[in-house]
Amino acid sequence: MQTVRFVFGVHNHQPVGNFDHVFRDHVNEVYLPFLSALAERDFLPIALHISGPLLEWLDRHDNAYLDLVGRLAADGRLELLASGLYEPILASLPNIDRIEQVEWMRDALKSRFGVEATGLWLTERVWEPALAADLVDAHVEYLLIDDRHFYASGFEPGQLHWPFRTESNCKPLTLLPIDERLRYLVPFQPPSATAEYLRGLGANGAPLAVLADDGEKFGGWPGTREWVYERGWLVSFIETMQQLVASGEVKLVTPSQAIREVESGGLAYLPTTSYREMEEWSLPATAAMRLHRLIAELGDERMHGPEGAIVRGGHWRHFLVKYSEANRMHKKMCCLSKLCRERGNPPDARREIGRAQCNDAYWHGVFGGLYLPHLREAVWGHLARAEAILRDHEPIQYRAYDLDGDGHEEISIHSGRFAAIVSPRRGGAVEEYTLFDSHTNFANVLTRTIEAYHWIAVESAALAADPNRATQNSREPELGLAVTEMPPQDRHPRALFMDRVLSADLREDTYAGGRFESLAGWEAARFLVDGITAEPDHVRVRLVPADDRRLALKELTFADDGTLTVRYEWRPHELPDASWFTTEISVVRALAVETEPAAERWQHAIATVAKSERGLEETVQGLSLTFRWPVSLGAATVRLAPHVPTSGSEAEK
Repeated sequence: MQTVRFVFGVHNHQPVGNFDHVFRDHVNEVYLPFLSALAERDFLPIALHISGPLLEWLDRHDNAYLDLVGRLAADGRLELLASGLYEPILASLPNIDRIEQVEWMRDALKSRFGVEATGLWLTERVWEPALAADLVDAHVEYLLIDDRHFYASGFEPGQLHWPFRTESNCKPLTLLPIDERLRYLVPFQPPSATAEYLRGLGANGAPLAVLADDGEKFGGWPGTREWVYERGWLVSFIETMQQLVASGEVKLVTPSQAIREVESGGLAYLPTTSYREMEEWSLPATAAMRLHRLIAELGDERMHGPEGAIVRGGHWRHFLVKYSEANRMHKKMCCLSKLCRERGNPPDARREIGRAQCNDAYWHGVFGGLYLPHLREAVWGHLARAEAILRDHEPIQYRAYDLDGDGHEEISIHSGRFAAIVSPRRGGAVEEYTLFDSHTNFANVLTRTIEAYHWIAVESAALAADPNRATQNSREPELGLAVTEMPPQDRHPRALFMDRVLSADLREDTYAGGRFESLAGWEAARFLVDGITAEPDHVRVRLVPADDRRLALKELTFADDGTLTVRYEWRPHELPDASWFTTEISVVRALAVETEPAAERWQHAIATVAKSERGLEETVQGLSLTFRWPVSLGAATVRLAPHVPTSGSEAEK
């Protein structure tokens, strides 16, 4: 019987921008009780990763947890893992930012705990081969990574109980494969199942087993607190593992100790990949449904083995294709990072950009992520603070370039007080409208998109309602909000000033539900730049449609303080009689709005239905304001003011 060296690792994380009570509750109810129980019962050593946002919160609010971590680390009973400090997806960052984020984290751990962290927790286990060289440059010696990454390269399960070596640019890095089977056993199955699995590894001569997973599943996820603590799973697990240790079947080790004591399994080159669920979530809805049905056909047993690693979905970067809002944040972050370095890399601006690189708001799976407005607001807030520092007292100016990387130029207008993006390819829509004083991008509104889980929920509800087909498991138990039909969907990504001509008999509730046809629409029309005028106090952009010239002119004037005036001219005789010319403004919260002539206004909340760990939930993402004029008028003007509305203006309080 081979003694199995067992690495037990925990990753604790809360995202930038999360609510204070969420941090507090997790520290008091999950992180501290769990680590205290391990320490009191001497289930040590372990590996621990505390993400930078959580570490900063703990430094401001709590000493008990950090003091316990510090004592265990000083005694060598706990090995701290580095990462990017603000928990970014390292592969999504510029190379120099990757290295800097890891160095920030290593410096923070050394300053707070007096230890040199040489191992890395890879955020969301998103791996790209070129990462290895940058990690070595950041003084990382090893990282923990899913065994599935190895399976995708053709490795077999029995091969993955050793450390491996990889390299990039001839810079070597050690890889420790995380055992997916252990991730699903702990804590969701009785401790005896884990013991049986570890004994089986030992019987087959495997010298190493690595478990590293989210600390939140030990009491933070729905239902786990009762199971882990109140029903005694944690105490039973510790006692069961201690019996294995006492019998010599298992030895608890740190990752560094495992690398020293277990010989290398050899060379491994891993493909660009992540964990299985992440690859499913990154797919567009239709492709995700095809994969969902294929997985159901193959069955769980095959999908959780080496065959399942070959049946793959997309990759993390495709979230930037799937969600234009995520891509816009990402590309803005990259541009500001470059600008920051060009302007001497002022530390305050660099830290704000670093915080804006926190991964959670850039993607969506089963934990809200991108769908949570407060997380997106935090990212845009840190970007606004950084840009305000970098553009302090800068005069108003513009630049035309492809900001979002889609092959079409946008127009960036900015001063020391605001930043905006106009997209000629999208009918002159304003895709960003950030006012530095409020640290708010008012265009930060999520588009209502159909997700694969909407179809699954509707199909499940239909099965449950059919007495001839219903079974006990025909409805997913996790689905909270009852969904019997597909939720509203937007045909185009949301922005400010999306222009349409609507029928006179279109009802407001039908319009709010997104189920309507425009008589004419320029939301996705290509516009030509008819001229850009730059003056000391404003920038004016004149646009005309490339094809549908029924809209004769759209002129956007940005004042130095961020005030935006949009003027329209259209050809009434070429549009249906008794119709309405409209422009829709989607904003995170209301601004002062003035219209000339006075417009009829439609208003509704923009709400999405998204999956979270609690089920399907409805979330208000922002406010839709649609201004309507009889098409016979032929012209109209809208003015957005960043200040308190004056008397007589059309404004939302």
